[in-house]
Amino acid sequence: MANILITGGAGYIGSHAAWACVDHGHELVVVDNLSTGVARNVPPAATLVEMDIADTARFGSLLRDHKIDAIMHFAGSIVVPESVVNPGLYYHNNTVKSLGLIQEAVKAGTKAFIFSSTAAVYAPGQFEPLREDATKAPLSPYGQSKLMTETMLADMSAAHGLSYGVLRYFNVAGADPKGRTGQSTPNATHLIKVACQVATGQRDQMEVFGADYPTPDGTCIRDYIHVSDLADAHVLLAQHLLSGGANVTANCGYGKGASVKEVLASLEKQLNHPIKAIMSPRRAGDAPCLVANSAHLKSLLPWKPKFESLDDIVAAALAWERHLTLTN
Repeated sequence: MANILITGGAGYIGSHAAWACVDHGHELVVVDNLSTGVARNVPPAATLVEMDIADTARFGSLLRDHKIDAIMHFAGSIVVPESVVNPGLYYHNNTVKSLGLIQEAVKAGTKAFIFSSTAAVYAPGQFEPLREDATKAPLSPYGQSKLMTETMLADMSAAHGLSYGVLRYFNVAGADPKGRTGQSTPNATHLIKVACQVATGQRDQMEVFGADYPTPDGTCIRDYIHVSDLADAHVLLAQHLLSGGANVTANCGYGKGASVKEVLASLEKQLNHPIKAIMSPRRAGDAPCLVANSAHLKSLLPWKPKFESLDDIVAAALAWERHLTLTN
């Protein structure tokens, strides 16, 4: 059993990681400013501290008071098009604030730091499943802010001995199979979330951004990974680092892509009727195709995904969205 602190633990991915930590018997502190996170999605067994991660002095005190062994850092800004029009926000929230946390972890003697990174660090136009050594050239300030934090973490580890893990996510979707948490942000921009909101009557229609990409059906291709599989990878990575394992930078995806139109077809099949989707121009910062090669992660950790079916991912997201319409 370890003492783990999760930043952004009331958010979508963070809350799933929180439940995974509790399920594995770890003691847990969740830090979240609740600007987009939802307190009720945090496991009752966790200690929830409402604060902004910019308060580094308080953060350092939490690390010492709770004798934190490992940090899982999810807090940050994640909307790619927004980062293009407001890059300063992203460099501040994702890079500057992360540096403060890393420095406090070093001062407190925390053993391991796990960082939530992204496939957006890779250069666009690479159509083979991406390995970790693929060209890095982020198309957006969001991706650049994450890559800069990866570099800072590696440098701080080399200088101070902090063990670290970096997981580059592909497209996270779905919801906890036990119905304990899910994507709860009403104005989220994730494709599957938005499509399910249309399906449940919360939105009149949705947009498909770009149908002229160099892909088989013209729409963007993404590697959709179930959020519970991703959460399990975080717990396994923490256990790896805390048991003396080497630092890790690894992709986390399934190695297969689905286009926007294929996602919508999966949802419409489950609904047994179409949803209203209008075609719109491309968004700034979107790459045509992002698919993971996760062989490196699987070689290091006993990670065995349980929910690889696109239909299962979409069904879980739809079930959570229906739950929200009944409880909100």
